[in-house]
Amino acid sequence: MVREQIAARGVRDARVLAAMERVPRHCFIPPGEWAEAHEDHPVPIGSGQTISQPYIVGLMIEALAAEPGSRILEIGAGSGYVSAILAEMGCEVFAMEILETLAGQARDRLAVLGYGRVHLRCGDGWRGWPDEAPFDGILVSAAPASVPPELLAQLGDAGRLVIPVGEVHQELWLYQRTSGGFRGEQLCDVRFVRMTGTAG
Repeated sequence: MVREQIAARGVRDARVLAAMERVPRHCFIPPGEWAEAHEDHPVPIGSGQTISQPYIVGLMIEALAAEPGSRILEIGAGSGYVSAILAEMGCEVFAMEILETLAGQARDRLAVLGYGRVHLRCGDGWRGWPDEAPFDGILVSAAPASVPPELLAQLGDAGRLVIPVGEVHQELWLYQRTSGGFRGEQLCDVRFVRMTGTAG
């Protein structure tokens, strides 16, 4: 999966690739979907949600440019897969999931697998996690119609926000805080589940 779907399509960060090799993706999806665990497409995880395709996960994490010790906020934790990869990279992860059922399952799964550096709470991702801000990076795995200003405000110096934006047509964007404000870069077209809560 990592060699043929992620590295072959341009993800070059060796730390990202190594972390994705170490995290058992099938452990983050229902047993009935294990046959699809390593295919290059989203997979249902219950409650109408999906785990993103491996390539997009790799692309988004690479765009964060996270270092060991980086404080990362993840919005839309789902099954906990992205949080586990970030933890493997040595990041301290603050993960939010709006659906209590998924949040509880992800919390238990991460604990069993030994990812103690992940702090997971159930809540509305639009508002972020202001009590733990600022963050070195924020990764959003659900698409709002516009960028939540609360998330931009919670970025630290040179912090990066990776987020899909749009309704029918969605684009993946990277925003970085600069001395003069924020610099934005469109990465690619994507298709994510819609962000709910305040965003809806």
